[in-house]
Amino acid sequence: MSRALGFIEVRGWSSSMVVLDALEKTANVRLWQVELNDLAGAMMKITGPLADVRAAIEAGAAMAASLRVDCISDVIPNPDPRACPAWEAKPDFNPLMEQAVVKTPAAKEPPVSEQAGFAVGLIETQGFTAVFEAIDTACKAANVEVLAREKLGGGFITVVIKGDVAAVRAAVEAGKAKVDGLGKLIAAHVIPSPTEAVLSLLPK
Repeated sequence: MSRALGFIEVRGWSSSMVVLDALEKTANVRLWQVELNDLAGAMMKITGPLADVRAAIEAGAAMAASLRVDCISDVIPNPDPRACPAWEAKPDFNPLMEQAVVKTPAAKEPPVSEQAGFAVGLIETQGFTAVFEAIDTACKAANVEVLAREKLGGGFITVVIKGDVAAVRAAVEAGKAKVDGLGKLIAAHVIPSPTEAVLSLLPK
């Protein structure tokens, strides 16, 4: 069976997680790494059978288009192992962002079938003031738990919350409404029953 590598680079952390969720739900692929870049984006690297990788990357690109975010994607059939050192990023920590910029999936989470009614929400802004107000409002609006925040270049900050689907939807809607006038809303998303790859990248 022909193996392949798939690459999909998306602007914004929250949109990247929505795209990752879509591509993993589409086909039998495995997330290899996520690498953050200096353009406030994330490069997701997947592997699997060629047909699955193609289907997953197509689904991810379609999701990015529906979100109206910049996206570049590519599939490499039968990758030459000599090129692997260029694809595989070594662990890297950015002191300005105070976090790792190369993310490798952590230990496996419970299967999605065991996540019934569970969701994650993401509110991404450009600027700290906006996201601080948004997350306070979100927490006051519904029973959700803040997992942590993710920072990208260009002042992009994402706050990640979790809870039941209805609570997360209510919290995200309330939070994003508070951003106007304090900063720029980049994205706000809810991912019901997130996939294993998405869960593996979320702060514990």
